[in-house]
Amino acid sequence: MSLTRRALLLAAAVAAAGCAPGGGGGPELRLATGGTGGPYEMLGTRLAAELRRRGLPVRVLPTAASVQNLTMLAEGRADLGFALADSAEDAVRARRLPVAALARVYMNYMHMVVPRDSGVNAPADLAGRAVSIGADGSGTAVTAERILAAEPAAGPGRRPRILRLHLDESIDALRRGEIAAFFWSGGVPTPALDAFRRASPIRLIPLGDRVAPLRRAHGPVYEEASVPARSYGLSRPVPTIGTPSYLVCRQGLGQDRARRVTEILFSSRDRLQAPEAPGGRLDTRYAIGTGSVPLHPGAARYYRSVYG
Repeated sequence: MSLTRRALLLAAAVAAAGCAPGGGGGPELRLATGGTGGPYEMLGTRLAAELRRRGLPVRVLPTAASVQNLTMLAEGRADLGFALADSAEDAVRARRLPVAALARVYMNYMHMVVPRDSGVNAPADLAGRAVSIGADGSGTAVTAERILAAEPAAGPGRRPRILRLHLDESIDALRRGEIAAFFWSGGVPTPALDAFRRASPIRLIPLGDRVAPLRRAHGPVYEEASVPARSYGLSRPVPTIGTPSYLVCRQGLGQDRARRVTEILFSSRDRLQAPEAPGGRLDTRYAIGTGSVPLHPGAARYYRSVYG
């Protein structure tokens, strides 16, 4: 082989290695997370650190969360992402997007947040008022729209005035009195919301009676849940709507990489510090319970290695 030929091959090898930071980990994984202050952003940052520590190069992509993440996976602009179960089920069943699940990781709680002295006591009280249902492209917005759509029509001009704000924008708007309430689906406590309530007292509106109608209309992705007493300074538990979060991926992700990511997710669960830590209920009744969203074959290989 000529010197020139060897030099070209060496240059190509170096360039290929440069595409895989961390060396030997293959092409860089792109992890779609969520908005600032939300659990997907924090969990994604920690998961990325664990993946890098174990030799898998990864880049974190901040997003509006669930719906945007699923679209990015389907379009090949991301490899991994987080999504609420209802958004993921809609992506697979209605939109036919080529996405798969690696694990069901933790429970999200729907928060309907109002100032403590507000006269709003139920979603129906939002008629004619401004409300943030979450960022465009977020799973929160999907669930909030479904909650509000189930409310009886209150006449022309009496529907809520819908805004689509990120969590930090919703908090600022509520603080300034520009909205009457906002919706947020996340773990308990969500740090940004917990910090807000320390300066501006809030209440959470009970939503437990909305679970049954949502299940009838949209299937069993919604569960009865309760925000525990003492969370956000609450004196008693608040019944609400629970929606699981999935770690999802594009269908074309290689089996070996999908298996490795799933293994690292659970072997690192103590360091991830997620709401209701991922893998805290690592068993066939929880982690692989991803409804209509198919498990990626690589993730299935991991679970078979655990359970035989």
